[in-house]
Amino acid sequence: MVIVTLQRDKCIGCNYCVEMAPFQFQMSKKDGKSVLIHSQNAKGFFTLKSYDHTIIEACELAVKACPVKIISVKVT
Repeated sequence: MVIVTLQRDKCIGCNYCVEMAPFQFQMSKKDGKSVLIHSQNAKGFFTLKSYDHTIIEACELAVKACPVKIISVKVT
């Protein structure tokens, strides 16, 4: 399983995650911050759990590109 987590409150809206992983991230038109698509919110941590291992590479690129380091990827 792939677990992707986003601390949305700390997002600065740089759009790098969307450029690296456009099928997992999009920018909100309301506040200009990143949205982790199909994620669940738990106290400001948005988490996506997926069995699709093809998303790992793109999400890891998003982790590396994020200037505020608010994205994490864990593979179990």
